Amino acid sequence: MRTAKIARKTNETEISVSINLDGTGAHNMATGIGFFDHMLDQLSRHSLIDMDVSCNGDLHIDFHHTAEDVGIALGEAIRQALGDKKGIRRYASCDLPMDGTLTRAALDVSGRPFLVFRAEFSRDKVGEMDTELFREFFQAFAMNAGITLHIENFYTDNNHHLAESMFKAVARALRDAVEIDPRAADRVPSTKGVL
Repeated sequence: MRTAKIARKTNETEISVSINLDGTGAHNMATGIGFFDHMLDQLSRHSLIDMDVSCNGDLHIDFHHTAEDVGIALGEAIRQALGDKKGIRRYASCDLPMDGTLTRAALDVSGRPFLVFRAEFSRDKVGEMDTELFREFFQAFAMNAGITLHIENFYTDNNHHLAESMFKAVARALRDAVEIDPRAADRVPSTKGVL
């Protein structure tokens, strides 16, 4: 089983994450931020990665530490569950339409973390969540998962759909990238022999 459990405690957040890469998208999110939980639900459901995420953060200050630290812990869990990455497809992308919104996510499970984030919100908040925190989450996630992640929004007419399309596109690409390729199940997908 490609599973992982991460416990992370700082002066700002206390987080517990468990995942199963070969799950069905079963999920339980409790970060204290309703819209963030909704986005994490989408990440789990559309990646088919089982996720249980619990965070007790300093929300009385703001939501920054919670969003970033959940990204760190979830990224660590993905990296740990992937192990030596033998047999994974490694590369994937998804163009995801959502009504008047179109967003692309492309990723490489390379061991070389990098984020390109091209999306502009027209409002400061969606629900109670600061829209600038979506980039912070994906930055922390990519760095700690060890993936190269590109997210680009082509157009949008709705900030809720913009955020949701990003999480769904990343989820679909992640699902494809971490799946085992039956034609190469015993090989690391790199000419170097290691990722």
